[in-house]
Formats: sequence, structure tokens, C-alpha cells
Amino acid sequence: MRCAEVTACAVVLAAAAGTGAGLAAGPAAAVAAAAAVAAAAALALWFVRPTASGPEAYQERDEDLIVERGVLIRRLSVVPYGRMQFVDVTRQARSTGCSGSATVRLHTAAAASDARIPGLERDEAARLRDRLAALGEAKAAGL
Repeated sequence: MRCAEVTACAVVLAAAAGTGAGLAAGPAAAVAAAAAVAAAAALALWFVRPTASGPEAYQERDEDLIVERGVLIRRLSVVPYGRMQFVDVTRQARSTGCSGSATVRLHTAAAASDARIPGLERDEAARLRDRLAALGEAKAAGL
């Protein structure tokens, strides 16, 4: 969604910059202004583009869940299933532009644990919550 927003803003800004520069200094300035805005938009898209696995990725393994998130600063959390106390699913607010998405948050006994997976579809978030709750109960039985 962020890529679409950046692209839409870039098109509007390029048209406005080109029109303004064209009226003020002629067609050559219009082309230069539009090219400058397009170059700035390409640079912005490089920072907000999704990576191969997305800005947020998770992997379910045999004994634990790996959660990786962040675009510029990557954070890696490894949460053993047996240490999960509960799994919470929250829906995203409509103001974020992601009306059909949800965030899965994993709560453990560790206060510093910040394992969350934002941007999931609601059905996928519910499926993951149920699976993690079942795995947490099964692995906690051995403690």
C-alpha cells in the first residue's frame, strides 16, 4: 500500500512541478522539474519497497516461531512455543489504509518481548493465532 501511495503522490507532484515550472520558465524547465520529482519518487520507492519476504516475515519451526520485521532496521525475535502465554489479534484502524489487515502479537513472560506480525489478512491472522495457541499448549505441557 505504501508503494501505491508514494507513486500517486509522485504523479501529482510531478504534474504540479512540471506545470509550475513550464508556466514560469518554459518547457525545458518543466521537463527538468518533472524529472527531478520522478527521481525523488524513485528514491522514496526504494526505501518503502517490500523486500522478497515483505517488511514483516515469520517462519514457523518445530520448536519456535521466528519473527523478522523492519525495513531499514531489521529486528529478529525467536519465540519458543512453550514460552507463549497468549496470542492476541488486533485489527488495523481504517486510518492506516489497511482496512482488511490485522496484527498478531505474541505475549511471553519476558517484558522485553516485542514479537508481533502486522499486516496479515484477518483470516490468516486467526489461523495463525489458533495454530500458535495449540502449539503453545502442546509445548508447555512438557515444562
